[in-house]
Amino acid sequence: MEELHEKISRLAQCGPRRIVISKPAGGNPVYRRITVEKKDAFYQAAAYTDRQVFHRNIHAGELAAYLTETISGNFFRVSAWDAEKEYQILISKKGKLTFRERKISGQAPRVDSAHNRKKEDLIGEGMAVPPLVDMGVFTAEGKVVKSMYDKYRQINRFLEIIEDGVGEYTGDCLNIIDFGCGKSYLTFVLYYYFTELKKQKVQITGLDLKEDVIRKCNDAADRYGYRGLHFERGDINGYQASAPVDLVVTLHACDTATDYALFNAVQWNAKMIFSVPCCQHELNGQIQTEEFSLLTRYGIVKERFSALATDAIRANLLAYCGYKTQLLEFVDFSHTPKNILIRAVKSGGPAGRTVVPASVRRTYLGEAQRMMEEFHFHPALYALLAGAGRIEGETAVFPGESGEGEDSGL
Repeated sequence: MEELHEKISRLAQCGPRRIVISKPAGGNPVYRRITVEKKDAFYQAAAYTDRQVFHRNIHAGELAAYLTETISGNFFRVSAWDAEKEYQILISKKGKLTFRERKISGQAPRVDSAHNRKKEDLIGEGMAVPPLVDMGVFTAEGKVVKSMYDKYRQINRFLEIIEDGVGEYTGDCLNIIDFGCGKSYLTFVLYYYFTELKKQKVQITGLDLKEDVIRKCNDAADRYGYRGLHFERGDINGYQASAPVDLVVTLHACDTATDYALFNAVQWNAKMIFSVPCCQHELNGQIQTEEFSLLTRYGIVKERFSALATDAIRANLLAYCGYKTQLLEFVDFSHTPKNILIRAVKSGGPAGRTVVPASVRRTYLGEAQRMMEEFHFHPALYALLAGAGRIEGETAVFPGESGEGEDSGL
């Protein structure tokens, strides 16, 4: 054990980019293979059974202890790569240990972020996920239904974006609000992801206007035994959270309902926001410009430009409010034109990011204001933030619509 720990510590000090633990000991191993990959300031382990994969985030300083505990008596082979070398630890059935290292003649195996390497699905075939069976994505045996493969891809892409945003969150319990939850397919999947795959305690509240939908969702949560998941009837506009909110999700909340959800998240100082906007009609009805009239001459161009401008302004306003904000492709454009997801993570939040300087924040605000001036835009999110005193020098509130959640069928 001491010799193994010494070799593992030597390996960990090299800062490996990827580690593969294989050749399980015994006839009935818990895991058949474990991969560990570097993710910025931490490592992520993926432990594979015959039917499932379990993920765990590991701080760099804990890597050696994790590897020693995981490998000892359980596996016979460890392979690892850094930028220049490949390392191997081989353990015989009698416990003899061999340590090897050699220079890599080409490039080391690339990590998951590489575009030319196929990622493992966070929810793979064979996993027991009752909501996916009920929504027709999986068969009762855990196989993907061929006609639902696009939906299956969309679900895993959503979870990848969530996982990258949540990062190293180490709180005891994540408090999540899902605005405009509708039928809540992804809400149930999100609960499964946190509780079953990440082993993270969560409390998720789904909010929607339709009383029959809320009743059915609560019945389903009871049927699945999801005790930390419940649903309430209510309007996004003016909703009061009963506890501090860590994460706000809004999936296809229609038009300005997205703005009310984002505004609430900012007001609550939520650590993370994940939003898939829908039906961005507001700016399409406001746009006026002489300098760029070609953008308004053709209906389809006007509609798409207005939708993109809506989300670009939203992203900049969130950045101004202190969030590291990204606009990400949610699914391929061929599957749906509503393919943008806004991911915003509070600076200094779960992964210890630095606070955004005031000068940078003002740059984001200035960009949004110049676009608003050029095209005569009066976005609801800007009005809400200004009315709450969150935008320097602004107090006026433009007329806005009440936010009501609409479900897209997700």
